[in-house]
Formats: sequence, C-alpha cells, structure tokens
Amino acid sequence: MPKPESQPASTVRPLDKSGFIPLYYQIQRALMEMIHSGELSTGDPLASEEELARLYRVSRMTARQALHGLKTSGFAVSQKGRGTFVTRPKLEKNIMHLRGFTEDMKHLGMVPSSKLIEQTAVKAPAELAEKLKLDAGEIVMRLRRLRLADGIPMALEESHIPLKQFPGLEKVNFAKQSLYFVLRETFGVRVAWADEVIEALPATREESDLLTIPKKASILSISRTIMTTEETPIEVACSRYRGDRYRASIRVPTTSIE
Repeated sequence: MPKPESQPASTVRPLDKSGFIPLYYQIQRALMEMIHSGELSTGDPLASEEELARLYRVSRMTARQALHGLKTSGFAVSQKGRGTFVTRPKLEKNIMHLRGFTEDMKHLGMVPSSKLIEQTAVKAPAELAEKLKLDAGEIVMRLRRLRLADGIPMALEESHIPLKQFPGLEKVNFAKQSLYFVLRETFGVRVAWADEVIEALPATREESDLLTIPKKASILSISRTIMTTEETPIEVACSRYRGDRYRASIRVPTTSIE
C-alpha cells in the first residue's frame, strides 16, 4: 500500500533549537495546529518518523516522540503496515450523570442535531408495558433518531414513552426538539434517576450503515428506564454509540471499596 504523503517542506516552520521547549513538542504542537485548523482532517495520513526527521532536521527518536504524543492524546492512530493517521479523541459518556444527547454535546462544545427515522404511536408489547407500568397494548410513542455532533453520526437512539401521560407528544417534531426539554418544559417532568444496562455489542447492518462504521464494529449500548421524582417510569430507551468515538466512565465512591 502507498505510504502516507508528508507535508510539503514549504509549510514547515523552523524549530527553535535554542529555546527551552523540547523539539519533539514543537513538532507535536505544529501538527496539532494543522489538525485544529482543518489543514489535516480525520483519516488523513501523517508523515512517518523518517519524513518528520528529514523535514524538521531532527533525529528519528525526536520524530517518534512527537507522533507518540499525538497518539497518547487521542489525535492519531497507527495502523500496522499502513502508517499513522489523524483521528479524534473519544468522547466520554459519564454514566453517573443523567444527561440527554443534546445537553451532552453542548457541554462538550459540539453542535447537536438529529435525523428522524421513526416517530409513531404503537401498542406496547407485554415486556415493554411491564417496564413502563402499563397494561399490555396501551399506546406508546416509538421514537428512533440518528444523533449527530458537528454533522458526524454519533449514536442511534430508540425511545418508548407512554402517551397517556403525555398527550400530543407524538405531534412534536423531534428532528429539531430535545425530548427531555419538551418533557421538562411542556409537561413539567422532573427526572430523579435511571436504571441502565451497559454492553459492548457488534453493530448490526442497519447500525453500521447509519453510523458509517464497519460492519460488526463495536458499539457501546446503553439501555435505560427513566423514573420521575414520583417513582413513575416515563421512558424505556436504548442508545447505541459508535465504539470508535465513545467510552464510558464512572466515578466509584470509596465507600463501595472493601
């Protein structure tokens, strides 16, 4: 396979070899500036150790340190036999904080958006009805959305909400509206807690296509039942996050360590 192309010599700024900033860090910082400016995009090849050493007139060890710094900070990944490529750090999903996708992305400084896949009123099967404390066959809204951040597909979400508690909810355009914002501001819902089950699963064909990831790639699956302050279940949902962009994090209280 062809080797990654190096950046043109005309774009390389001379290193300050008499200053206090290590040479490898100056190279790393220059590459980071190119990534942040958009000159280098996700998936673009980075120059090899040999090419960086030649361009910046440093040793291969110094060039190796620069690439290692990019990789440990999550902005580069090496692929055996192919080279090193630009990537993006994984987003952390703090499972101890109950936040919706819209709020999560805004908190990370990204622009959230949605593509509506399905929004229909359906009869709840027995298992779903039990989780929502409904009778089997009662009407719920099924909401399926592809969630994006800065235009990049990040997650596939499927929610079921009982319509007898929220009449008219099925008429809201959830391609543009936040579900939790509507529940809070229109219906006065106050969420107290959620039961969640977290799994690592292979992506289905549909999930691979919608999330633009390889078939059977790993995804982070979070299934949850959300409860109000009145101990009423208001949503049963499953979110499938792309594994190459997400990781789950949790802070464990010391009281739980024996």
